[in-house]
Amino acid sequence: MNEEFQLGILGGGESGVSAALLGKEKKIKVFLSEKGKIERSNRKELIEAGISFEEGQHSLDKLLSSDAIIKSPGISSNIPIIQNIRKAGIPIWSDIEWFFRNKPEKSKIIAITGTNGKTSIVTLIGKILSRNKTNFHLGGNIGIGAGRLLLLNPVDFYVLEVSSFQLEDCPTFRPNIAVMTNIRNDHLDRYKSIQDYAETKFKITANQNKDDSFLFYAEDEIIKSRLNKVNASLYPIYTSTPADTPNQGAFIESSNLIMITKNNDIMTIEDLALQGKHNKYNALAAGLSARLLNVRSEMVRESLANFEGLEHRMENIGTIHGIQFINDSKATNVNSTYYALESIIGKSIWIVGGVDKGNDYSELFGLVEKGVKAIVAIGTDISKIRNAFAESVEHFAEVENMDDAVKTSYQIASKGETVILSPCCASFDLFENYQDRGNQFKSAVRKL
Repeated sequence: MNEEFQLGILGGGESGVSAALLGKEKKIKVFLSEKGKIERSNRKELIEAGISFEEGQHSLDKLLSSDAIIKSPGISSNIPIIQNIRKAGIPIWSDIEWFFRNKPEKSKIIAITGTNGKTSIVTLIGKILSRNKTNFHLGGNIGIGAGRLLLLNPVDFYVLEVSSFQLEDCPTFRPNIAVMTNIRNDHLDRYKSIQDYAETKFKITANQNKDDSFLFYAEDEIIKSRLNKVNASLYPIYTSTPADTPNQGAFIESSNLIMITKNNDIMTIEDLALQGKHNKYNALAAGLSARLLNVRSEMVRESLANFEGLEHRMENIGTIHGIQFINDSKATNVNSTYYALESIIGKSIWIVGGVDKGNDYSELFGLVEKGVKAIVAIGTDISKIRNAFAESVEHFAEVENMDDAVKTSYQIASKGETVILSPCCASFDLFENYQDRGNQFKSAVRKL
């Protein structure tokens, strides 16, 4: 790309601003367009970098003069301005694609996608690589935007969390190691069906070849049905003991986590800091990824044995009068909440609600009837939750804010029971994001 190349960017959030700063670093012309309002810190960065931008509108004529467009993940591909750009024949890339086209040639990419567990696996890989003193950067859909990573010192490895929205526009993106956690009903307000959603997720491996590695949840039927399209070396991961031991992959045998790479290199972990089926899968995926990067077994073992988990993901807030409080605000879909409720011992009071993303709550019926004493629904529209669960629990309450949700739950709960915030929905009706929702929950608990 030369100085005459013009880059248009749709969206003024972290991914868009990071992409713009990378374009400026490459000495090309950049124009950023944000239909809403750009946050003060982002606006300041754009001004200081001398990047041309607008907010409150999308100027189609300016965007159509671009040689390529970077589309922020939150912008749907179905809106009119995107359709006009496509009609004009202008390439549309995600920020992940833009990152890939500019990364150091010899560096390797470890990319993680799937419905659940992405952030946990990315964070676990980061912990392992840090303990190993490996030269790496971590970002993407978590923390630092992908473009901004390339403004830092070059490294050997880039660990990226990648969403389906980012994978929509990745014509050449090719990670050396791709991890697919699972495929569950999610974002069905954006995709026509779960198969359409799965097809987008599988773009993470579309450009891989036999020299690359594809790690996947081997008990996921949707993933298994698409493996014939994968050209990378396959590494199945089981959360149980498979009938036949794989030549390469990972599985659980008794209480041991076993990972096998090429040449029959076998590693076993007996002690894991985090319990629960989903945590064991995350540990297997992260540990196997690290072993494929030639991280020594003892470093992997020490990291997984000492990892204490993420904020807002099954975060133990504490116990008050024998009642445990757990913050699982990051659970924004049915499958995440399923694993959360499944892991609780004894009865629970479940705080749920938010912006429904096309949820099918039937997957939770058995767990609710067996282990949930009460449901406290919070959000601007909880009719779907009411219809699904009101007759299945001893108590069903509806509240309008987090303070009332926590107070009501505390009044219902008895000693030995658990109050869990696992919303099963997006947060944007009452909260800025899932972090704000989780922080409000923790603040409300501390007020009791």
